[in-house]
Amino acid sequence: MSKKKEEQDQMAAPDMPINILAQYIRDLSFENPNAPESLRVQGGPPEMDINIGMDARRIESDEIENLYEVVLNIRAAALREEDAIFVVELQYGITVALQGIPQEAHHPLLFIEVPRLAFPYARQIISNTTVQGGYPPLMLNPIDFQGLYLERFKDEIAEAENRAKTGSDQETVN
Repeated sequence: MSKKKEEQDQMAAPDMPINILAQYIRDLSFENPNAPESLRVQGGPPEMDINIGMDARRIESDEIENLYEVVLNIRAAALREEDAIFVVELQYGITVALQGIPQEAHHPLLFIEVPRLAFPYARQIISNTTVQGGYPPLMLNPIDFQGLYLERFKDEIAEAENRAKTGSDQETVN
């Protein structure tokens, strides 16, 4: 083996803890209920109502350990007064394998880091879809997935911290 090849092998990136196996559109819907009238610019920019959520589930596999599917759920509605100009809904899936990561770190990775990796692709799909619907591209702002995670799971996080402080491994069931 040549010296250059040996150096390249030594410099190769180590196995990444998040291995992306697939990215895909699970569901995409675009509604343009008032076209062509809504395509005419009138009354300034519409009010935007944007909702973003995440789901994650473990996928059973004999070949791959710690295999998960994470789905970004994005819904954007452009409204003028009470009328919908357009509504776009996207479920964007990403299948990942988590390698060499303690089990207790899986949850935050699945709801923070994996969505952060998938978001630019989902954002581009939303943008392209609104353009194909006859409107300017909808450019979603970057999302604070860590903030969303902390808000969504604040009770569970507080409970886990409380258990850690008291040294109790028992979970309370509500």
